[in-house]
Amino acid sequence: MATRVGFIGLGNIGKPMAVNVAKAGFDVMVYDLRQEPLQELAALGAKVARSAQEIGAHGEIIELVVVDDAQVEAVILGEGGVLNGAKSGSVIAIHSTVHPRTIRKIAELAKAKGVGVIDAEVSGGDRGAENKTLCYMVGGDKALFEQCRPVFATSGANIFHLGELGSGAIAKLAHNLIVYVNMMAASEGMRLAEKAGLDLKAMQEVVHAGAAQSRVADNWLQTRRLKDTYTSGPQGLLQLIHKDLRLALELGHDVGVSLPGAALAQQLIDRVFAQD
Repeated sequence: MATRVGFIGLGNIGKPMAVNVAKAGFDVMVYDLRQEPLQELAALGAKVARSAQEIGAHGEIIELVVVDDAQVEAVILGEGGVLNGAKSGSVIAIHSTVHPRTIRKIAELAKAKGVGVIDAEVSGGDRGAENKTLCYMVGGDKALFEQCRPVFATSGANIFHLGELGSGAIAKLAHNLIVYVNMMAASEGMRLAEKAGLDLKAMQEVVHAGAAQSRVADNWLQTRRLKDTYTSGPQGLLQLIHKDLRLALELGHDVGVSLPGAALAQQLIDRVFAQD
């Protein structure tokens, strides 16, 4: 019998992840506030839930891809949430980029019901999900991780178990900090080249071949257009980036690490996407 998977959050990255799980033959039930992605998943054979609680009741493994800490808590702990339906022995995998303390708080409350929790943040965006090349950063019990690994493998080419609960969230915040500061550098360098008369495509090839090479710079022309394709539009994308930077700064404060680059990026990142 196929493993029962519940999936909540069918946005930019969540939808292709859920599509991959459904196509891999798992018994999938999905939930989102928007009808369009639900209909798309239903056409692939997925069941459609009417609430997060119904997802909890269905899933042996419950995957969650929502925007922020508040949404994660509401969907799992709130009235009609996942924990109201989840059975003992099930596992909640939180893919959202959140503060590690949110993961630990939810895990403690879920433990009383016999429900496991791991943090399994992902990197690679919608293209990574579609191409099944996502990077998974996972924290929590190793046995729970192994239980979820076949589901993660439907979208992931690199799946890392990094240690105790919260390790995945820490890795994702550190990772995104590097990405956003890199965006600032790529934006300024490319803008300088463009305004001084160079062709951006040619400059991107030069950067790829030189010491300034990075994935952000390699895909700069696509990155700059990301605001136009993001599910919730340019403002939604910027809110997500600011949320990630705020969490990174907060975590830095918690552990006594100064992050001036993150603070500067938080002030100036809007300029990256304001350019034509």
